[in-house]
Amino acid sequence: MTEIEIGRAKRARRAYSFDDVAIVPSRRTRDPEEVSVDWQIDAYRFELPVLAAPMDSVMSPATAIALGKYGGLGVLNLEGLWTRYEDPTPMLAEVSGLRGEQATARLQEMYSEPIREELITERLREMRDAGVTVAGSLSPQHTREFAKAVVDGGVDIFVIRGTTVSAEHVSSQAEPLNLKEFIYELDVPVIVGGCATHQAALHLMRTGAAGVLVGFGGGAAHTTRTVLGVAVPMASAVADVAAARRDYLDESGGRYVHVIADGSIGKSGDIAKAIACGADAVMVGSPFARASDVPGHGFHWGAEAHHKSLPRGERVEFETVGTLEEILFGPSRVADGTMNLIGALKRSMATTGYTELKEFQRVEVVVVD
Repeated sequence: MTEIEIGRAKRARRAYSFDDVAIVPSRRTRDPEEVSVDWQIDAYRFELPVLAAPMDSVMSPATAIALGKYGGLGVLNLEGLWTRYEDPTPMLAEVSGLRGEQATARLQEMYSEPIREELITERLREMRDAGVTVAGSLSPQHTREFAKAVVDGGVDIFVIRGTTVSAEHVSSQAEPLNLKEFIYELDVPVIVGGCATHQAALHLMRTGAAGVLVGFGGGAAHTTRTVLGVAVPMASAVADVAAARRDYLDESGGRYVHVIADGSIGKSGDIAKAIACGADAVMVGSPFARASDVPGHGFHWGAEAHHKSLPRGERVEFETVGTLEEILFGPSRVADGTMNLIGALKRSMATTGYTELKEFQRVEVVVVD
């Protein structure tokens, strides 16, 4: 790839965001009703290639159950308010009333309450009792500590999610999580990330992960780029990790690791572009924050927003546009891509002549000047 000279001592390659690329129609079109957006990871098949981000503003046990019944996968934040408090609804209501810098300080205070193992197990069992696929997320720092509670709760898919996750974390302060050893010992499929480069993704795939999350610093509630200077435009990141998937498929003799875009998914067109760049599915946060029936009441924040020493996220306010069901399936009352996400994806695929997600990964894309 062509490099650009920033100055005499530094060169960089050009990378592209979803806004920088567009999908090109082909000579054939389809009827949207003939399009399938089914997606399968390990033994679990879903009608929608959509995972909900493990963020307290969009996922509670109830909303995870609702998304599961709609055909997607709700991932519960197992380090969030639902595993720190018996009833976190008063805290969730309070968040919407906070103002300015007060919000960060109060979030830090709320999340200083210890995580309770029995609540992890209880929340996951509540989801299992509802008959949906059960998924929960921990950061690498807490994975070893709470893994038993997660397994006892009957999790089907375990997500290890951080701002950036590597297969080789070096620390002199504590024993780091050995991902390869941990995933081998765990009897459920593991999705791990984020990552944004070919090399980092390849190393994560070699740990035995069933899927990798692509992206960091690009979400609506992130300020990672501002605070740490770390960010990778998502179109290039997804394409690079998709190349790692292809290379690992050859290296492993046929083992397919799923690529899940996790960042900068704000509108329906971003979902289509993510898959066009090589993603198998997307992890969605901010579009669901616009739902009237999610816990955030129009506000959206992630774990970075309440980091005890270096917050790298904000509590963002969104205008609610409809219910979770309407945001997924419509009918849409707006023309900005915030409603009927699945209908838009199907129409994008139909417009370019594809009926399956795997085929749609081969669609032509162009760079928009």
